[in-house]
Amino acid sequence: MNSLTKENTRLGFIGIGNMGSRMANRLLDHGYQLMAYNRSREAAEAMVRYGATIADSIAELASEADVILSSLTNDDAVKSVYTDPRGVFAHLRRGSAIIEMSTVLPATSRELSELSRQAGVKFLDSPVSGSTPAAEEGTLTLFCGGDEELFQVAQPIFSSIASQYFYLGGSGSGTAMKLVANTLLGVGMQAIAESLALGQKEGLDRHRLLEVLSHTAVIAPAHLGKLPRADAGDYSAQFPIRLMNKDFGLVLETAAAAKVPMPATVAAFQMNVAEFNEGKEEDFSAVITLMERLAEAGNVKCQGLGLAPGTLALRASVIHAKIIEGG
Repeated sequence: MNSLTKENTRLGFIGIGNMGSRMANRLLDHGYQLMAYNRSREAAEAMVRYGATIADSIAELASEADVILSSLTNDDAVKSVYTDPRGVFAHLRRGSAIIEMSTVLPATSRELSELSRQAGVKFLDSPVSGSTPAAEEGTLTLFCGGDEELFQVAQPIFSSIASQYFYLGGSGSGTAMKLVANTLLGVGMQAIAESLALGQKEGLDRHRLLEVLSHTAVIAPAHLGKLPRADAGDYSAQFPIRLMNKDFGLVLETAAAAKVPMPATVAAFQMNVAEFNEGKEEDFSAVITLMERLAEAGNVKCQGLGLAPGTLALRASVIHAKIIEGG
């Protein structure tokens, strides 16, 4: 299989959302021919100014592209795009390749890999780690699982959108790694939110607390940029809390199937849901405001959960233990 360079590769990109549009734009900037498809045609048409052509259907894109990339919202959307009668598998050409970049269940990735094998095409699950600024700057991280030869020849594509990319192993390895990473992302943000609430209740100045934390070794790079934004009260969505909650759901579904207890993740998920229920389109770091409100309110019950903050983690642990036991 030849290297997938801009000179010999026609790309098809399905899913021109917040992340997909930025990745597609970078591929165009690096000289690739790219055909775009989005369920809402308006989003795809916005790519024309950057040099993309627009597919009227998934069938048109699949039949013309050498490599099909997709960045979609959830497992149902991914399965629909690939397996519906008018989807990718019904119209792609033998010898083409698929790079599926959505965050989905590892089982979904393995299912698509098997369907790709039957269709005579190579498949990689390659979910991305990083938010919209990283997508714009081309500094995403890619976790890849599946066909190793495809991983090797696709590196010109990867280097256009990411600063690092890793091969993890067989199909589903990439999506499994993404769930591992996002567990740390979400639980870590909950820990930061609780720590900030505690510090303020103990009399620390909020601005100084955030400033000093940003200079410590305990704040992960993915969380570091959230601290000055929190200091400014800016919780506009870079990685929306609704997507963090979706990923928490995938993590816990995978953990339940594997019988892996994850009580801290359950507790963080429930607090994310409580903040999401405020009805705003916010960044996942907005759990900071939730914990600050709860700390200020003292022992008031967590809105939407019916649990006092001091008992939430214990109750979450019991609930998840029952899931693991199959009760």
